[in-house]
Amino acid sequence: MTGHEIDPRSGYCKTNSIFYSKRKQINFPQEEYLDLPKFVSRLPHRGQIALVDASTGEKITFSQLWGSVKSLAAGLSQIGIKKGDVVLLLSPNSVHFPVICMAIMSIGAIVTTTNPLNTASEIAKQASDSKAKLAFVIPELEGKLAEANIPLVLITKNSSSSRRCLMDLMASDTSKLPDVKIRQDDTATLLYSSGTTGLSKGVISTHRNLISMVCILLKRLNLSGSSDDCFLCTVPMFHIYGLCAFACGLLGSGATVVVLSKFELGEMLRAIEKYRVTYLPVVPPILLALTKTEAAKGFDLSSLQSVICGGAPLSKDSTEEFISKFPGVTIMQGYGLTETAGVGASTDNQDESRHYGTAGMLSANTEAKVVDPDTGNPLPPNQRGELWLRGPVVMKGYFSNPEATVSALDKDGWLRTGDLCYIDDEGYIFIVDRLKELIKYKGYQVAPAELEALLLSHPEIVDAAVIPLPDKEAGQIPMAYIVRKPGSRLSEASVIEFVAKKVAPYKKVRRVDFVKEIPKNAAGKLLRKDLIKLATSKL
Repeated sequence: MTGHEIDPRSGYCKTNSIFYSKRKQINFPQEEYLDLPKFVSRLPHRGQIALVDASTGEKITFSQLWGSVKSLAAGLSQIGIKKGDVVLLLSPNSVHFPVICMAIMSIGAIVTTTNPLNTASEIAKQASDSKAKLAFVIPELEGKLAEANIPLVLITKNSSSSRRCLMDLMASDTSKLPDVKIRQDDTATLLYSSGTTGLSKGVISTHRNLISMVCILLKRLNLSGSSDDCFLCTVPMFHIYGLCAFACGLLGSGATVVVLSKFELGEMLRAIEKYRVTYLPVVPPILLALTKTEAAKGFDLSSLQSVICGGAPLSKDSTEEFISKFPGVTIMQGYGLTETAGVGASTDNQDESRHYGTAGMLSANTEAKVVDPDTGNPLPPNQRGELWLRGPVVMKGYFSNPEATVSALDKDGWLRTGDLCYIDDEGYIFIVDRLKELIKYKGYQVAPAELEALLLSHPEIVDAAVIPLPDKEAGQIPMAYIVRKPGSRLSEASVIEFVAKKVAPYKKVRRVDFVKEIPKNAAGKLLRKDLIKLATSKL
């Protein structure tokens, strides 16, 4: 940077208090008119099979994939969907999911996805807020769209004379496909996120955001471009992690994506063995399940080269346990938000992953600040503050929500992530906790994630979550919810004693409750608010 002296180890510049990415800069496409499907479809590779249905074995080649995208796009145009219209997609993972997403975006329409576990009223609220003009839905979930009151396309192989179906639209005449001019700065997706303030908001990601994401993802994975690379899709495609990797980015890599319609450990292991999977993207609960179960011993997992873990940081113990159980498999970790198209930081090899607990180094072309939440002052390396990010993947804003946009994005393009972190002397980012989830015990700040990592190191604890419990004397106290190993007789007193021996007095766990499972969302993140509601209802 001209006029700035950047520390080559940390990437930190004292002049402006900005951390710069240490990764090699990427030259992104500069054309004004370029959409994501066009960009991805023209990337060179030698791959043959694009998608495989893990349960049925149905295969879709790359030529079939792009042919289906084109014909579906023509069908959407013919039923009146045009540039700027929002189309909702309600479906579990399937080989049709990427085709539908790409077809929608290729005519300048906008994709909004929703969780199949959402209630009918939650889905209706999203459909109304996003002003969706059409919805794709599998027949089993059709009832959840009753309140939304919008036209439907059923995702089914069976054509119907009375209902509009996916296969009918995919039989459309492509010669009637209109030539739509789509700018990189036009909106491509509208995914809903709680962001940093709780209420769900539509995140506006542009074609430029997603094209930048694809470039960063493919550079990071450094794939061969051959048919030897095979990914297993275990994470939901309606979530930013699954959408960016499996419904967008990997379609330009030449790799084969094997799709699990829903996660089940045995099915996942069978698919790895059957399809010789080389890359396994997961969230921490899946990695922990792999580590703690003996089920893997019954399968040939020798093809597996790398596990890519995102959604939450992995503890030292979890990382070491996995490495000892699967010595030939590399762990790569990543950090990103819906507001950054799933990109932000990553580790790219085993050596980097041994910086235990790190989210990795800043992604290419990305800048960061660590800001004191109380004073607003930027901080140097090794000081804790809120992580701010700036770069080509940062969203345009929140849909029809200028107040939320202003609170998240400043005038210079910095996104306030709401994550508490520090960046060390080598440029590695360590996410400590969510800013709003810190427990305030007698004025001291206690990070739940730190206590959860410690609890998970206990041999009799399968899973754990720590929440703030209101307390008249202390303000808040740390309370732990614990899932014991089958047969364990672990007591509240022994858990409290275990933690007390390893932390400062103000960080001690002071209440423990045992549960069958810890509630988590589709991305594997703790639903701490559900546990807080449960705990406070008993006060």
